[in-house]
Amino acid sequence: MSVAALVGLALIGAWVVLSVLPPSARGADTPAQEFSAARAFTHVRQVSQATHVAGSPANDTVREYLVTTLRGLGLDPQIQDTVGVSRSDDEVAAARVRNVVAVIPGQDSTGRVFLVAHYDSVQTGPGANDDGAGVSTILETVRALKLGPAPRNDVVLVLTDAEEACLCGAEAFVAQHPLARDGGVVLNVEARGSSGPAIMFETSAGNAGVVGVYGKHAPHPVGTSFAVEVYRILPNDTDFSPFRDSSRFTGLNTAYIDGQAAYHKAQDTADRMDQRSLQHHGDNLLALTRSFGSGDLTDLRAPSGPDATYFPALGVLITYPDILVWPLAILAVLAVAAFAWWSVRGGQSTVKNIVISSALTALPIIVTVAAAQLYWTILTWLRPGFTNMIDPWWPVWFRWSVVALVLIILISGYAVISRRFGKVSASIGGLVWLALFGMLMAATVPGGSYLTALPALAGGLAGLAGHIAARFAAGVIAVVILAPTVTLFFPALGLATAAAPALFAILLGLALLPMLEELPPVPWALRSLVLAVVVLTTAGLVLNPFDARRPMPSQLMYAVDTDSNSAVWATTEASPGAYTKQFVSKEDSAAAFPALHAKWTGPAAVATLPPAQVTRAGKTVTIIPQRQVRLIHITVEGGTIESAGGQSVNATSLLFHAPPASGLELTLSTTAAVKIRVADGSDGLESLPGFKPRPPDVDAAGSHASDLVLVSKTYELK
Repeated sequence: MSVAALVGLALIGAWVVLSVLPPSARGADTPAQEFSAARAFTHVRQVSQATHVAGSPANDTVREYLVTTLRGLGLDPQIQDTVGVSRSDDEVAAARVRNVVAVIPGQDSTGRVFLVAHYDSVQTGPGANDDGAGVSTILETVRALKLGPAPRNDVVLVLTDAEEACLCGAEAFVAQHPLARDGGVVLNVEARGSSGPAIMFETSAGNAGVVGVYGKHAPHPVGTSFAVEVYRILPNDTDFSPFRDSSRFTGLNTAYIDGQAAYHKAQDTADRMDQRSLQHHGDNLLALTRSFGSGDLTDLRAPSGPDATYFPALGVLITYPDILVWPLAILAVLAVAAFAWWSVRGGQSTVKNIVISSALTALPIIVTVAAAQLYWTILTWLRPGFTNMIDPWWPVWFRWSVVALVLIILISGYAVISRRFGKVSASIGGLVWLALFGMLMAATVPGGSYLTALPALAGGLAGLAGHIAARFAAGVIAVVILAPTVTLFFPALGLATAAAPALFAILLGLALLPMLEELPPVPWALRSLVLAVVVLTTAGLVLNPFDARRPMPSQLMYAVDTDSNSAVWATTEASPGAYTKQFVSKEDSAAAFPALHAKWTGPAAVATLPPAQVTRAGKTVTIIPQRQVRLIHITVEGGTIESAGGQSVNATSLLFHAPPASGLELTLSTTAAVKIRVADGSDGLESLPGFKPRPPDVDAAGSHASDLVLVSKTYELK
């Protein structure tokens, strides 16, 4: 009976995994009022014809295409041409931005729905996925919307500039545009990779209302409150962040995230896009826009109310209010304790055996986390090019290998503990840890407590029932809850952080221990799994060669200090690859060039590159680059920068992106003498002395500073 139940759970697990994958892409013959990936893909091709970093002529071309397309859809797009300012703990950044803004007027508006995506790319790639996918999804959504009745609420399109640089387009819209003053519901559309499901991974605070709409109306809901908790901890931001941080908006942030190896690289091209991911984006965005567009937004357009706990379950979104987090976590502890008491009372176990089993169960958990990280370390030894990657180009083989490693550890640990202290004690030991994790997460990341509290609660109740049907039901609950998290965490964090999905995989295994009425032949199972690890790893290495289509990343920069007439090569790679090592030779932060954030440097021949021209008239300083540059880094001693490009910055250090060719105008806080250091940055290393072209199997890493050329000079201004 146990084997049959496990087979049933395996089939349900496959169903669960399939339920979070993107739907099939729909062709150009899809009914006109529905979303078609094929139709949206025509925009992807146009937007991603070339690299189009903010401020570049190529970005101007993309913007003109967007304006023309929106006019063709019957809208009146306007350009918000201004300077946006972004602040973080250690840096103030600004950029000249030109956002494309258009409105579909509502018939009886109760608020505004904002559809947001950025149209600029990084300097290292054409941005077909990031964020050609988001822009194209919005364009196709608007086309379909326009064929139906006018929405009740205003729908505002915000195609932002300079997201890659500093989120400055979104910052400028939120801070300066009249349409943003009253807040509203924001639906941000992003991509970090080239495939996978469109995951709703971030929300505003007090998300119960908007999550409820998402769960009810999104045709393919994939999102977990645990992802929101994780993202709140990580130092990552998108255009959603300025809306979220203003406290005037509610909303949802969605992205597909698999295929990370192409992210921010020259390989982020249209031909690499999985159009199923585009379809997933579009189906959900169109449905949500129609829902928010037709509903009453009075109580949704600003943060209010509680957060919700939610997770996908076989194509639907299970949601409950956060007020239930602690009661469910406590009930899980009580259910497991009751199961333990019942087993002792019935003579199936003893208090001593349960305590020892619970303590020993910590070892498989710890070993699993360590083994997953060690596995990645071994992969980087076998294939050093993986060192500076989060995921290989084709990681599926290695992911299954990690799962096999988890099974090896689970079966080994369970065999030892159950044979020495009994099967029931071993099962309770696993449930104890699930319940403890449920309590821990309720206290620290409440949106993730469900992951272990609910399986622990189900397992404890099933143990009390004592019937295989109850244990099977508990197993189904564990699989439905934990399998999607394991599936989604592999691409979310990459094999470089495989400990996270491995942790939840071992917790899923612990939740299923009560299903085992007897152990399978352990030596046979372990030998098979070890063989699987070897075969899968070998297949992964063989099928992940570095070549022209799937190159090894190399992060390299160059900087000239005209004050000392010296130059350096630099990299942010913690462990430089073979190609990069030709240029860097020592660990060094390159203190003379703080904008580089370098970890290794090496001496370089000095290129003849003109520094920026700097003039002063009273408090006004004008910086005019003498070559085409993407950014200017400015530090001031003896005063502060009050404004840049007409916008207040109040900083002694400023990174300005997309500076006007005519010059960047600063306003200082003083007319007294100051020292100002200016470093302007352009892209492209090819013409520099001593540069060696990358071989076909090596390409620029997906870094905002890859192939940056920085020229600095210090000026004494009186």
